[in-house]
Amino acid sequence: MPSFPLHAARLSDWAVTHLLAPADVDCTTTVMLKILDGKCKMGPRDKDVIPVLYDAIRHRPGQLLGEDMHTLIARARDGEREALVAEIYEHRVLAETAISRPVMKAYKARLREAGVLGGSGGE
Repeated sequence: MPSFPLHAARLSDWAVTHLLAPADVDCTTTVMLKILDGKCKMGPRDKDVIPVLYDAIRHRPGQLLGEDMHTLIARARDGEREALVAEIYEHRVLAETAISRPVMKAYKARLREAGVLGGSGGE
């Protein structure tokens, strides 16, 4: 089995070539928020995969979510997570409300079909 850095490089390449739509950026950003606020029901491996995908495409414009979400995620990842719990929660709920369930389900199904995510997804 390849080491995680090699695996991460492949995941990143996959994201760059397959997550092209603004809705893909929004879905990936929303799952990142969910991971950061502790509400994500994905398994540990999938929780490690999403940040790799996010890092590969976060520079692209989303359809609904903007740079403010990326700034919030960066702050949380840089060590401010505990101080930002309420803000992360609020933005995660708003993002989940803005993105329709069918869009998010289709996004996750594509990731599973491509072998990027495992299992049936707990969310």
